[in-house]
Amino acid sequence: MARFTDLFNFATDIAIDLGTVNTLIYIKGRGIVLNEPSIVALNRTTRKVLAVGYEAEQMHERTHREIETIRPLRDGVIADYEVAEQLIRHLIRKVQTNWMSAIRRMVVCVPSGITEVEKRAVRDSAEHAGARQVYLIDEPMAAAIGIGLSVSEPIGNMVVDIGGGTTEIAVIALSGIVIDESIRVGGNEIDNAIVQYFKRNHNLLIGHRTAERIKKEVGSAVELEPELELSVKGRDLVSGIPKIRTISSEDVREALRDPIAQIASAVIRCLERTPPELGADILDRGIMLTGGGSMLKGLDELIRGRVDLPVYVAEDPLTAVVRGTGQVLEDIDGYEKVLS
Repeated sequence: MARFTDLFNFATDIAIDLGTVNTLIYIKGRGIVLNEPSIVALNRTTRKVLAVGYEAEQMHERTHREIETIRPLRDGVIADYEVAEQLIRHLIRKVQTNWMSAIRRMVVCVPSGITEVEKRAVRDSAEHAGARQVYLIDEPMAAAIGIGLSVSEPIGNMVVDIGGGTTEIAVIALSGIVIDESIRVGGNEIDNAIVQYFKRNHNLLIGHRTAERIKKEVGSAVELEPELELSVKGRDLVSGIPKIRTISSEDVREALRDPIAQIASAVIRCLERTPPELGADILDRGIMLTGGGSMLKGLDELIRGRVDLPVYVAEDPLTAVVRGTGQVLEDIDGYEKVLS
């Protein structure tokens, strides 16, 4: 009995933002301890895990025929059950300070629009990775808590969380989601739009890592003053030879027109379904943007122009969801109403 008690004392409580692009881990009492890409490198023959996180990201789009890199999450949900379990297990192993420690409770955030089957897949992966108890929380709720909104009050708050695989929009009041809208458009879709644009309009084939760099450095939702330029390397589709081209922020803005329009339209649809009293609160308090996609230059300005309401980008939007999930982990009883 004493031995069991000793092992229980080593138990750890963990919160995970299991994202399509990045996974962040929060440990109770320690805060955010890990932020790494959600990618696994495997041996094609043996299916042995060769690398996880940053190490696997370095291999991505550079592997030979014996190695493949897999992102087990697609559009915010688990697409490859076995690899997702390996991802969670190996990332947790990176941050466990004691080899004997077990996972007592795990809080995992999920997109608000996922099905019960998809929720079951998340639960099973977390349990197989070693968690004794698994709780789920909707991403927009976690984001709202993470940026300091009073989700338990009878006041309407609107959060737009733009992640790697999905954009989650929700109106929150009294510890619940009143109206939500989830679209499978996020950072990955934006990167893919850049790849396709330069392939179609400039006969230049670029990788998704290059597309992400373009998005971060010269991507924008509105006109810039001055406009920016960037030299990129890709393969000329006519000659088949690697080339360097100079691209402008105007080109990138054109490439992003469709996915950004889809995000803005989803925000409008959510506002149209919002009860008038809560809509009045949003008029006073504004719309909060979180997630990596919210860092696109001028996105808040574009949405503000479409809805004619105040729009703000949260402080440190990349970690808003995991900070909120961690806050819930620190006081599970106090936040019981927001968990499933």
